[in-house]
Amino acid sequence: MPRITVDKLEPGMKLARPVMRGSMVLLGEGTELNDNWIQKIKSMEIESVYIDGPSQMSVPKDEMMAQLEDRFKNVADEPYMDVIKKLVRKHIEDLYE
Repeated sequence: MPRITVDKLEPGMKLARPVMRGSMVLLGEGTELNDNWIQKIKSMEIESVYIDGPSQMSVPKDEMMAQLEDRFKNVADEPYMDVIKKLVRKHIEDLYE
């Protein structure tokens, strides 16, 4: 279930989780979005929503790992940065499972 920004919403998408403001449900889980619902969501200043469907990563895993290596190459000898790099690597691996 991907979480997408409201500018990427399209008619026909279904909500995987309810849209809420505080403890109040504005739109229920399973609501099929149409142009009117999309405009209402945008007008409520909601940044993102969960929709039904598989998550799709726009960047291949090997490219993401290469970018990680590149970003940390200048601090490779710093122990704390190595810990951070390992945590980020684990996070990326989890995203692609």
